[in-house]
Amino acid sequence: MQRAKILGLIVVLATLPAYAGFPPSKEAAVKEIKQVMAEQVEAWNRGDVETFMQGYKDAPDTTFIGKSITLGYSTVLDHYKKTYTTKDAMGTLEFSDLDVRSLDPGYAVATGKFHLTRTAAGGGDASGIFSLVWEHTHSGWKIILDHTSSTP
Repeated sequence: MQRAKILGLIVVLATLPAYAGFPPSKEAAVKEIKQVMAEQVEAWNRGDVETFMQGYKDAPDTTFIGKSITLGYSTVLDHYKKTYTTKDAMGTLEFSDLDVRSLDPGYAVATGKFHLTRTAAGGGDASGIFSLVWEHTHSGWKIILDHTSSTP
């Protein structure tokens, strides 16, 4: 009877990492991050900044670097809302040359290019490059640092 209890405890302890929010494998991390980014594109192209921002970690140290440094999830969200006030200003977002690399089991980096297709009234087309630092959290992969630069 005692051996059965010990064996049961070992089985439970062995399965804990799968349920305790431990980071997935490198291959799974890449797949999951690309999925989050695809969901962000869909949200952006619907004009839904709130859902787009769900890809970011809701934390006071989440950072966006563009023409200036913006610190904090709510501040980054406010920045997006002030910059992209209409669907025309948001345009249609596309990512290209996307590369996702695992840095360690809990962190990854994604680099690539973005392109916004917009009308002249919406500000005209915009393109650039980005690097995103991702953290694996209890609610999945989240961006903790976004460095986006527009190119002429």
